[in-house]
Amino acid sequence: MINIKTVKQIAGAFRRFGVSGVRPYFTSFRHKRASKREYRSWIKQNELDDNGRNAILAKISEFHHSPLISIILPVYDVDEIWLRKCLDSVIAQIYPHWELCIADDASKRRHIRPLIEKYVAKDKRLRAVFRPENGHISAASNSALEIATGEFAVLLDHDDELAEDALFWVANEINEYPETSMIYSDEDLIDERGERSEPKFKPDFSRDLLYSLNLVTHLSAYRTELLRKTGGFRIGMEGSQDYDLALRVVEQIPDTAIRHIPRILYHWRTIPTSVAGNTGAKPYAFEKAREAIESHFERTGVAAVVEPSVDDLNSVAYKLPDQMPTVSLIVDGEITDELKNKINYRELDLISSGAGETAASRLNAAAASATGEILCFLDGRLIPMSRDWLREMVAFALQPEVGAVGAKLLQPNGGIDQTGFILGGMDPIRKAHNGFPREYYGNFLRAALTGNYSAVSWRCFAIRRAVFENVGGFDAEHFQENLFDVDLCLSLGELGLRVVYTPRAELIAGSHEPEISAEKAGIDYFRERWKAVLERDPFYNPNFTDDGETFRYRV
Repeated sequence: MINIKTVKQIAGAFRRFGVSGVRPYFTSFRHKRASKREYRSWIKQNELDDNGRNAILAKISEFHHSPLISIILPVYDVDEIWLRKCLDSVIAQIYPHWELCIADDASKRRHIRPLIEKYVAKDKRLRAVFRPENGHISAASNSALEIATGEFAVLLDHDDELAEDALFWVANEINEYPETSMIYSDEDLIDERGERSEPKFKPDFSRDLLYSLNLVTHLSAYRTELLRKTGGFRIGMEGSQDYDLALRVVEQIPDTAIRHIPRILYHWRTIPTSVAGNTGAKPYAFEKAREAIESHFERTGVAAVVEPSVDDLNSVAYKLPDQMPTVSLIVDGEITDELKNKINYRELDLISSGAGETAASRLNAAAASATGEILCFLDGRLIPMSRDWLREMVAFALQPEVGAVGAKLLQPNGGIDQTGFILGGMDPIRKAHNGFPREYYGNFLRAALTGNYSAVSWRCFAIRRAVFENVGGFDAEHFQENLFDVDLCLSLGELGLRVVYTPRAELIAGSHEPEISAEKAGIDYFRERWKAVLERDPFYNPNFTDDGETFRYRV
């Protein structure tokens, strides 16, 4: 059913753009309907059968290391049916080397303690502590952590379920990547009837997306000694205690020690008392999330504020310095009065890229004459939607660990042109979220929230001049008219610099962008040069298709 808000959005798009403005909404409706059907097919295709279980058992027998995994389970006044399903999902694990550490937080409901004691008596791998008084979830989780003896700890909520192969894949990751300190997986929702929906197929570790929402959530696993070193779960952060924990942990370890398992290993229960089933069930959790992120920035010495974003999630606004850096805005095309009126930035050096050369050489030549600390390349056909777009991009570009910043680019009909590039598959690059409405959230809200991609478009592209020069600018030899922006972004990734997409900088095209049609020599060189990334784009989950529309389930 279409809600009133969407009806108003469609009406507004029709008034402004005519019939073409409505087209993105039909794309969104078709995608939504297809996604439900396709996920049911995905579940059937990926359902574990006896052959799969036997293959897992064979792999376990070959492990060089069989880590003991402690499952941290705080319990409080949960319905018996959900607690049983939760406990049974642990006992059903194919990987046998685990212990379940239960901390009952002084539950008032009479069935809780006898049920836990019954399970503990049946399986020696279950251990329980019964707290004498209620201390809420952080204190209860710490009580469970105190009795944990495993090398790694997995977090579990008392009404959720683990996939039967969940702990196997955690142990497998530890074996394949011994330096791992933190692991997270994909997840989905499970309702009261056991039906699964709304998968969260996540990217590999995306720091800027983590600052927008809890990328880690479920399933999450940590080295137990690291949890203790970090101080465990922080009292006072109830509602976002897991989020706060993840942020404190990532301060202690390199990004290379954070592993993502692109598999659905956790089923998050949707019942009225759960945030999964009702985002209004714990309204305080959103404020605590912003408090957790701001505390992280305070500890790491970063000047930023955290503001509410879509669905009461988060948007980080980095503070610009008192002495604002000069920006060289390199416009490929005409510098119009309309553009000048859409720039709220005083320390500005406006440069036209000129004409006659190839796109890459034209932009390189303009950059060579620029004097600004920040370079911002702009396609002259784009019109900013607000006056603060450049300040937003500069604030990100100034961050030392950020290489380049891209914006949300809109088509002439108001729909999304792209939020970044998806790499790999039959085409070397595809536009993320192409053809969807401007307000479209996308999988895991990635169209609406700040996050990371392997590459963003030069058409609105900010970068520190020193970084641009360090990588040699755009490769005009191999990529004359296109792919030079993607190539440069991937070079930044090799240097350990992040490529950021921010939806708070929005620009709309006054005319259609010509379709990408790279010369064969350029494509061949690109495929060879970036073969590893094209085989597995870290910011695009392998459970999505690698051709056609982006973010469709692979079925």
